[in-house]
Amino acid sequence: MLPILTGQRYDIIPELSMVYDHKFVESGGTMSRFTVDAEKCNLCGLCVADCPAGIIIKRPQALPFLASGGAEWCINCGHCVAVCPTGAVSLDTMKPEECTLVSPELALTTEQVEQFLKSRRSTRVYKDEIVPRDILAKMIDIARYAPTGGNRQTVQWLVVENPELVKRLSWLVTDWMRIAIAETPEMADRLPLDRMMHALERSVDPILRGAPHVVLAHAPKDQPSAQQDGLIALTYLELAAYSLGLGACWAGFLYFAVSSYRPIRDALQFPSGHHCLGAMMVGYPKHRFHRIPLRNESKVIWR
Repeated sequence: MLPILTGQRYDIIPELSMVYDHKFVESGGTMSRFTVDAEKCNLCGLCVADCPAGIIIKRPQALPFLASGGAEWCINCGHCVAVCPTGAVSLDTMKPEECTLVSPELALTTEQVEQFLKSRRSTRVYKDEIVPRDILAKMIDIARYAPTGGNRQTVQWLVVENPELVKRLSWLVTDWMRIAIAETPEMADRLPLDRMMHALERSVDPILRGAPHVVLAHAPKDQPSAQQDGLIALTYLELAAYSLGLGACWAGFLYFAVSSYRPIRDALQFPSGHHCLGAMMVGYPKHRFHRIPLRNESKVIWR
């Protein structure tokens, strides 16, 4: 088994194979994951220090290289490519020139981040206006950079663009609620579903709130960290929506229903073998908020 490496403890590694040519050092055999451009590398060792798996090795005054068998442990996170100040490090899956440069001039101040996060509101009143697909796609493109366990990146998306299908989903959730009230009264009381039914009788949609679009995150059922990954990705999605002038709100009742009610899965043509990780209403907010409402003080235990 390949040992977990930290820092420059190359002395604990057995014989390590490297292939040299006049310009590059490549490691990992014919299917190399890690390449160093000798003309660009300044021997700083940042790729070694920041590798989450600890599989990059560097000897004094020598180019960094991948430990023997290290390709099997690489999670393809790209930290080595991203941290290299000279663009010397490449993976077979990504080159530095393919990666977007971080622009210092776009860095946010603490005050800007604070206002952005505190002023975000859950949107439950939407304009009767369709969001163009390119804006929805941009929102999802931002959300795909959310962290995932082991960099598995297994979160996938199902976007309901058609407002009529969104309305149909609301009524299907209503059908699920009626069944749940009759068959699982304890769960119905806990949610509480009877209050939702009263709102529906008044022609108020408490389920999807008249949103024109719904986005669902899903993943194969056999992925160990999928649920947590989906929650983080949906949080990214909600914040990305806010930055694009959109409003969003977690669609909890749709999430509960799609996980247990076959007619909704059929209406969505939900992928077989996948489970729903969460759902989000999306659209243009009808109202603008002028103040940040108060919240309870944080309860913190310091050790």
